[in-house]
Amino acid sequence: MATGLRERRRVKARRAIQECALDLFDERGFAAVTIEEIAAAAEVSPSSVYRYFGTKEGIIVADEFDSLSDTALDELLDVRDPVGSMLRIVVEYEAGGQAAERSPWRRVRWFFKEPTVRMAVCAALDRAAGRITPIMARREDLTETQARVVTNALVFGYFAAPEQWYLDDGKHPIATYVDDGLEPLRRIWSAG
Repeated sequence: MATGLRERRRVKARRAIQECALDLFDERGFAAVTIEEIAAAAEVSPSSVYRYFGTKEGIIVADEFDSLSDTALDELLDVRDPVGSMLRIVVEYEAGGQAAERSPWRRVRWFFKEPTVRMAVCAALDRAAGRITPIMARREDLTETQARVVTNALVFGYFAAPEQWYLDDGKHPIATYVDDGLEPLRRIWSAG
């Protein structure tokens, strides 16, 4: 039980730091804000910010996916319908933000506004693909190479959907873009 409480406190602290950082970034721009200023706004030490996120870019990039166990990740991803799995995750994430005061996609804008954040996101996506590939490789109809290729198509294809949302100035929910953008991959899977 103590571990559960400790984890909830850690998640709450991380979210508070992210929100304070986003407030500062939105107000003054990414480059103008220091880790020390973020720590002061969040009422934590700079070492706590570094421990939780590593870098300023990490504050924006970090999410719950990073801390998912391989078992939890395996449960989230339906290898027979990976596109449907991705869409379900996005819809649930967006729905969680409707009850909250702020959009869950607030930090996503920075993925495309700030080049160093985009590089950090691409590195995180590469790590995610590395975790998902062995799960996809369990499909009997895919070789290991094919599992790696389809996983990267799925993960980096997903990234293109929020980019279009950003370019369209957030006109529609991101789930709409994910559904539309990954449709060609869904057709490939259905044809197989």
